[in-house]
Amino acid sequence: MSAVKLASVSTTPDAEIPDSVSQRIRERLTKAGVRFHANDNIARHLEPGELEQLRAEVEGRVQDLLESLVIDTAGDHNTRDTAERVARMFVDEVFRGRYVPEPRLTQFPNVEHLNELMIVGPVIIRSTCSHHLCPIFGKLWVGVMPNEHSNLIGLSKYARLADWIMSRPQIQEEAVARLADLLQERVQPDGLALVMEADHFCLHWRGIKDTESKMTNSVMRGSFLKDVNLRREFLSLIGSDHH
Repeated sequence: MSAVKLASVSTTPDAEIPDSVSQRIRERLTKAGVRFHANDNIARHLEPGELEQLRAEVEGRVQDLLESLVIDTAGDHNTRDTAERVARMFVDEVFRGRYVPEPRLTQFPNVEHLNELMIVGPVIIRSTCSHHLCPIFGKLWVGVMPNEHSNLIGLSKYARLADWIMSRPQIQEEAVARLADLLQERVQPDGLALVMEADHFCLHWRGIKDTESKMTNSVMRGSFLKDVNLRREFLSLIGSDHH
């Protein structure tokens, strides 16, 4: 029987599983004093081959969950491979931003000393609510006042960095603030503005089941925070897409 099959029938807590890959990673992070909250990236603390092992372990745990929900995965052809599909979905897709390094950036000098407002968006956002692991779908707009003496980045890189940050379980307020911190560090603009509008399926799919409500939040840095007219211009320009 393969290691994956063995994991799929195990109900032993991590601490009691010999050489559990998740336990090894957790101990490594703890020893290094590194935080590993749901929206943290731990890529630099993973060793070669461990992501594949982690995926196999997650598959076993999902299989345990299905069995605890009294679902006959052996007899039900629709759920026979669900554990494997869900494990791949979490590790390789919807939580990918936790396990892979930051995307490489294409930078080029601001030769023309550009210092006019630039807006990127709407960028389609897909994330996950860390409270119920329900989807968050939305749009993001990024406003940049370039610094005349710093480098610029390729337009597609705004979307790549956003996807890297958003592909983790989190709340929207923290996600936008973290993306703003990353862009501020990488682009070093004179001003930075982010607005995100999103549907939260923890609200649509469960609880009150309100399918109309959306959440919108913004982060303003530098000149966008100080200059009311610049902030008004940015919000006006994204207004047609926003509404």
